[in-house]
Amino acid sequence: MADTCGQVLLGSGLTVLSHPLMYIKVLIQVGHEPLPPTLGRNLFGRQVYQLPGLFAYAKHIIKIDGKAGLFKGLGPRLCAGTIGTVVHSKVVQTCQEQGTPQVLGGQQKAVEGSLQHVVNETTKEMIARSCATIVTHPFHVITLRCMVQFIGRETKYSGVFDSIVTVYREEGILGFFAGLIPRLLGDVLSLWICNLLAHLINTYAIDDSMSHTGEIKNCSQAVTGFFASMLTYPFVLVSNLMAVNNCGLAGGLPPYASVYPTWVDCWRHLSREGNMSRGNSLFFRKLPAGKMYAIDQKRFF
Repeated sequence: MADTCGQVLLGSGLTVLSHPLMYIKVLIQVGHEPLPPTLGRNLFGRQVYQLPGLFAYAKHIIKIDGKAGLFKGLGPRLCAGTIGTVVHSKVVQTCQEQGTPQVLGGQQKAVEGSLQHVVNETTKEMIARSCATIVTHPFHVITLRCMVQFIGRETKYSGVFDSIVTVYREEGILGFFAGLIPRLLGDVLSLWICNLLAHLINTYAIDDSMSHTGEIKNCSQAVTGFFASMLTYPFVLVSNLMAVNNCGLAGGLPPYASVYPTWVDCWRHLSREGNMSRGNSLFFRKLPAGKMYAIDQKRFF
């Protein structure tokens, strides 16, 4: 219990600190570009048109809503983080008490560091993360919609409880789970890619006789985690877009977004437009090739 409380407090602190970054990322993901491109230089010194980065975007939000404006949607996000941590901890504890699902090797106890052990531990973590994601997704949806209100200056989602009533009244239970499937798929794929790739590196590329083996293995885990998140980013983008799509907010309706019947249609549209990595970078954002900037609509077309 003490460990869980510590995780909740640490997670809440990190959530507060990182919230402005997520806020800006979400606005970029939905295609909101309030500032026109400027002429700058890339890493090689060539002059190119660049889109405003993190700090320029943050200054724009502060100019309109003040510093407190950078924390829109923080309430439901903190709820999601707290509940998710508790659910994840309980599921992991239950798996340990009842026995980890043995995917490989039958009933034999897996040797630590073996492929069987990695698969079994990853399976347990996948179950815990999936349960936490499903339980907290309604708060994730509300968080995103609170953020996207910045585009149309709406006040439709003003608080956690009022937002819950609004979503249920307009969309029913399914409205709370908009964008859940691509989010789950992205989480599961990212977890498996990260753990299996790290196992391969630690087993075949790192010699146990080397000095600082533990630090090197931790580093490889971090690198593979970053690589996995890059590969599965399109699932995050599609999930966030589907969470706000056709919900009555300007950011989820034309001209910012088409109305997508399913997340697969959203994926196909983004793929055709070459926007599968939109919002992935908050620095050195280059002008999309073949796109024109509409000043009145504050977006590219």
